[in-house]
Amino acid sequence: MKNDEVAMSQSEWSEGDVARVQRCHQTYLRLREELAKVIVGQERVIEEVLIAVLARGHALLEGVPGLAKTLLISSLAEATHLTFKRIQFTPDLMPSDVTGADIIQEDPATGERGYRFLPGPIFANMILADEINRTPPKTQAAMLEAMQERQVTAGGKVYPLPDPFFVLATQNPLEQEGTYPLPEAQLDRFLLYIHVDYPSAAEEWEIARRVTSGRRTGLESLLTGDDLIQFQELVSCIPVADQVLGYACTLVRASRPGSPESPDFVTRWVAWGSGPRGLLTLIMCAKARAALHGRYHATIGDVQAIVKPALRHRLAGNYAAQANNLTSDRLIEMLLEAVPSDVPYDRPREEFSHAQSLIS
Repeated sequence: MKNDEVAMSQSEWSEGDVARVQRCHQTYLRLREELAKVIVGQERVIEEVLIAVLARGHALLEGVPGLAKTLLISSLAEATHLTFKRIQFTPDLMPSDVTGADIIQEDPATGERGYRFLPGPIFANMILADEINRTPPKTQAAMLEAMQERQVTAGGKVYPLPDPFFVLATQNPLEQEGTYPLPEAQLDRFLLYIHVDYPSAAEEWEIARRVTSGRRTGLESLLTGDDLIQFQELVSCIPVADQVLGYACTLVRASRPGSPESPDFVTRWVAWGSGPRGLLTLIMCAKARAALHGRYHATIGDVQAIVKPALRHRLAGNYAAQANNLTSDRLIEMLLEAVPSDVPYDRPREEFSHAQSLIS
């Protein structure tokens, strides 16, 4: 589409597609109502987690202890018909404790012994990786293939993971002594890096009233695996106008020091910026957010709403930025101020290779 063309409107969708968008929106509203029975506030966190799920990605939740990170994920599992496993990461956890291992089994009839693969807890639709930074790099690396390739290799055989599959991991920024910070390669496997903040005064009052009453509310299951797969396919069909794509692309390219598009403060304070995966994340998550809100195309507002969790782990300040207390979030805010959203964005006029032109 050209910049002056408007993205597909509701009238250009089939009746079935319109019904799917509306069903996705209604399911989102009902999920929020169900989760509100046990989770007070945290509407932004809930939305960002669901965006990651619809975009077929994984999410990392970070916050101090006691902010209901684990409760949120387990409640989301309860509100769906998906299989759910929790892995509590500890310093002595081995890779086979996560992925599974070959065990020797004897056939009672013949007495012959052979190897049989015993699946680990990673074989589920929804995985809660609790305090993932508490386990050594060897065990963290065992998660990489599962998260990226959605499969596990053991004994020379490949075992596919169930579909849908996503990992929701938690970590807290305190007590970093004796922990193993996630390397950038593994951080990049997470579609979104979600910060969980303290509740407001009114929310904290309500938390104390509910929890100390001793009542436990059950949640209604609203979503099946097939429903989720259909919604994920729907997200892929949500159109994105060139203006939105150009804005997101400019944001990502402006985050790279030394790039022609980058502002002066990026070269001065950013050690490295986002790669192409950051742009893919912005577009897919903007489309997922549009579907959740019952809209038929992604907007610049969707990109701006998701830019912090999409880029905060893909952009790092240098020592000068740290000395000036400039966090990744603050640098992203400065990017949003520096990159205008109301100017036309055209497709780059660069020459492509022959192979690229064939794909295009």
